[in-house]
Formats: sequence, C-alpha cells, structure tokens
Amino acid sequence: MVQSINTKVDLVIDATSHMGISDYGKIMIGDKGFEFFNNRDARKFIQIPWVEVEYVIASVMFKGKWIPRYAIQTKRNGKYTFSSKEQKKVLRTIREYVDPNQMVQSLSFLDVIKRGLKSKFKK
Repeated sequence: MVQSINTKVDLVIDATSHMGISDYGKIMIGDKGFEFFNNRDARKFIQIPWVEVEYVIASVMFKGKWIPRYAIQTKRNGKYTFSSKEQKKVLRTIREYVDPNQMVQSLSFLDVIKRGLKSKFKK
C-alpha cells in the first residue's frame, strides 16, 4: 500500500487523471500536498507536495459556470491534468495551500487562435 504524504486531510473526492489513458480514482488534498490514488491499481498514484507546485491551471468555460478540468504544473516534472465531480470545491481547497497568484485560467480556444495569427503576421 502507498504511504500518504499528508498528515491532515481536507478533502477526498472521486476524480479522473488524464495522463495518457484516463485513470479513475480519488483525489486527496491535505496539509502536505495533492495526491491521486487509482481505484484499481495501487501502483498508479501521483503525489505532488505543495512546494513543488508552480501553477494550478483551470480551464474555465461559460464565464466561470463550468470548469471541465484543471492542471497542476510542477517545477520539475511537468503538467498533471485532472477532473473531478466538484471542481470548484477542489480549487477552493487548493487555494488554501497555494498562493492565489499561482492559480490561473488556461487560454480559451479563441485566444490560442489570436496568438497564432499574431505570430504569423509578425514574421
């Protein structure tokens, strides 16, 4: 069994990890870090200490009415993408441990297109 890095747990919720093939499991948010444990395979887990978190990126749609997924950008190991049943509750719990300036919105589809066109015409 996997040892948890947290000593106090604030939130446990069903979630999906979008790392390659989607894995279903539970997210555990506590005082030491963010953890994802797979339901079926105990060897598939993700543990991210709060000191490693560089950004929390939320994909916001319909002016904040719907958040389909969120990602955690780490300082060394890249980006981990998750979705859960109550995304706003998860993000509010993460905000207690991560600086609110490190929580950002991802670019919308139109913003990506605008940046692409600007870079094309700049050349």
